[in-house]
Amino acid sequence: MPVITFANTKGGAGKTTAVLLLATELERMGFRVTILDADPQYWISRWRENSGDRTKVKVVPYVTQATLEKHIQDGKREADYVLIDLPGARTPLLAKAIGYSNHVLIPIQGCSMDAQGGAHVIELMQYLADRGNIHIPFSVVLTRVNSMVTTRALQTVKALLAERRVHVMDTPIIERSAFRDVFDFGGSLHTLTTASVSNLGKARDNARAFADEVLMHEALRQQQRQGQLAALRAVA
Repeated sequence: MPVITFANTKGGAGKTTAVLLLATELERMGFRVTILDADPQYWISRWRENSGDRTKVKVVPYVTQATLEKHIQDGKREADYVLIDLPGARTPLLAKAIGYSNHVLIPIQGCSMDAQGGAHVIELMQYLADRGNIHIPFSVVLTRVNSMVTTRALQTVKALLAERRVHVMDTPIIERSAFRDVFDFGGSLHTLTTASVSNLGKARDNARAFADEVLMHEALRQQQRQGQLAALRAVA
């Protein structure tokens, strides 16, 4: 039961949108999903209230540092995937959530402020690896990318990440009105209608490609883990 944490210490990076897109696409594929809502804005919890019976995604609101471990353990028993939506700020909850994670996704917009917020998370991940020998896979996902224009700021962010040898997901999350509308209407991209939302088909394709890439990453991680266990057995 993988635990995937979404983290950026700057708010407005598209973190909660990425959580929602992944959760609803995983549900559409037949997976059981639990979201732990630790963001004090509680956008995911509000979305769940608006959704009613149009989704079976479980959202646990008001998650704190004190209750995180219990909620993760409960989520692992009940769901195939546990997603954690962290606050857009530096808090002790960040390090604790990362410690329980199988993969950390760092949403970053193509601007320097977002890059700095993401850098705080990346620095923490690298510190855990260097000082604590705690190696947790992490990836940057570029968010709110303009589908028509590649900005100089976005190129700067990509270059900065490349210099630090940070893995960037191939699938960016494009700026789409449907991604905002789903929070207002509830449900998922697949319960919205083309009559009320523009470019819905492209939004669905983008969300599916993003979820597919996350699943591919998880499959590779499992293969690597099995290979490590097989090597240890052979030595023993």
